[in-house]
Amino acid sequence: MLRITIPDQELFNDANQEFFKVKGRELSLEHSLVSLSKWESKFHKPFLTKEDKTRAETIEYIKCMTITQNVEDNVFKAIDQKIIDQVTAYLENPMTATSFSKQEEKRTINREVITAEIIYYWMVALQIPMECQKWHLNRLLTLINVCNIKSQPKRKMTKGQILARNKALNDERRRRFDSAG
Repeated sequence: MLRITIPDQELFNDANQEFFKVKGRELSLEHSLVSLSKWESKFHKPFLTKEDKTRAETIEYIKCMTITQNVEDNVFKAIDQKIIDQVTAYLENPMTATSFSKQEEKRTINREVITAEIIYYWMVALQIPMECQKWHLNRLLTLINVCNIKSQPKRKMTKGQILARNKALNDERRRRFDSAG
């Protein structure tokens, strides 16, 4: 969970040509499958793309992430670039100690467009409990990746790998027993 503080501010409304005050507030945010789903239902496009989001889309995602109750809309108008940078760092945090080897990464790379429904499908297919939809999204995606890797059958070694392994074993035995062959 990320906590951000939006200070008291005075902002200008271009439509009315008037200044207005925004009472500051501390907000609790969670980057989860739930917030992703809310954002995608509003914008009708996938959130998890390399495409940059507009400021309005970013602010809307912050609204979707907000788990603090009864927050006035004006509070979100007071979000500045410093807060957006804090949120971005939080979104990029892996939230886990799990890492993947290059070989595992290659096996799990998928060119499919990932939407909330695809992630829900993976959760159902891998029998991941629905309460995990409230986890940090990166942690949930790591769990899905781990479940996917662990459920795959072990790959058979290629002929070259078998020959290399046998050569290494033979070399080790020759050294251990001081033998020429």
